[in-house]
Amino acid sequence: MLRQLVARLEKARSLDAISDRLQKIINAGVRPRAVKDLLHGTWLGHPLHPVLIHAPIGSFLSAAVLDAVPGQGRAATTMITAGVVASPATIAAGWTDWSELAADQRRVGLVHAATNAVAVGFYIASLSARASGNKARGKALAYAGASLLGAGAYLGGHLTYTQAAGVNQAAPEVLRLPSEWTAVAELSALPDGKTLVKTVDDVPILLFRTGDHVTAMVERCSHQTGPLGEGEVVGTGDEACVVCPWHGSTFRLRDGVAVHGPAANDQPVLRSRVNAGVVEIAQP
Repeated sequence: MLRQLVARLEKARSLDAISDRLQKIINAGVRPRAVKDLLHGTWLGHPLHPVLIHAPIGSFLSAAVLDAVPGQGRAATTMITAGVVASPATIAAGWTDWSELAADQRRVGLVHAATNAVAVGFYIASLSARASGNKARGKALAYAGASLLGAGAYLGGHLTYTQAAGVNQAAPEVLRLPSEWTAVAELSALPDGKTLVKTVDDVPILLFRTGDHVTAMVERCSHQTGPLGEGEVVGTGDEACVVCPWHGSTFRLRDGVAVHGPAANDQPVLRSRVNAGVVEIAQP
C-alpha cells in the first residue's frame, strides 16, 4: 500500500501548479551562480544536501533517546536546539536541488520537504513547551516530530533510490562500455577545439580534440542525461568546458570535473589514446 501511495504521488499532477511556481521563485531567488554551486555541492563532487542532513537528523534522534532517559531533559533540549539551528542550511540545499528536478521527482520532493518542515515546526513547538515548563508536552511534540522525520526520510529515500534524483546519471553508462581498447573514430575526422559524438555499444561518447590529444567522456549529462553533444564549448585549452543545453551544468573537458551546477557529480571520463591515427577508448 505504501508503494502504491508513493506511485500515485509521482503522478499527482495537481501538485504541479504549486511546484512550478516554487521552482520559478527558487531559481530567481538563489543568486549569484556561486551560491547555487555551493548549495548544489558542485565543489564537493556530490550533492551537499545529503551531507547536511546528518546534523539535524542526528540531533533530533539523539534528543528522542535522551527524552527516554530520566534526568536528561536538559540534554534533549540542547540537541533539539542544535537540530533546529542546523535545519535552515539543510533546507536551502534541498530546495536548490529540488528546483532542477523533473516534474515527477519534484512532486515527491515537494511532499518530502513539506513533511520535514512540519517536523521542524513540531520541534520548535517542543522547545517552546519546554521553555514554559511543560516538559511532558515538549516530549510529546518532539516524538511527533520524530515520526514525521521518518515519513520524510522514506520519501527522500524513494526520491534518491527509486527516482534517481541527485545520483550520477552517467555512471551506469560506463559499465556498458568495453574494457579493452576500441576504435571510435579517425583522428583526422575530429574537428580541433570542437566536440563530436560517436557511439560505442549504444553508448554516446563525447570526443574533444586539441591538437593530437583527444579526451572522451560519457555524452549524457550526469545530472539529468542532457545531450552534452548539443552543448556549447566555452573556454580554451585545458580549461575548455562543455555546457549542458538542458540545465546549464558545465564540465571541464579534459577531466570531466563539474565546474558549475546543477550537476554535483563529475562527468565520467574514459581512457583514450591515438593509435596509428585512430582514436581508441576504453573503460577508466
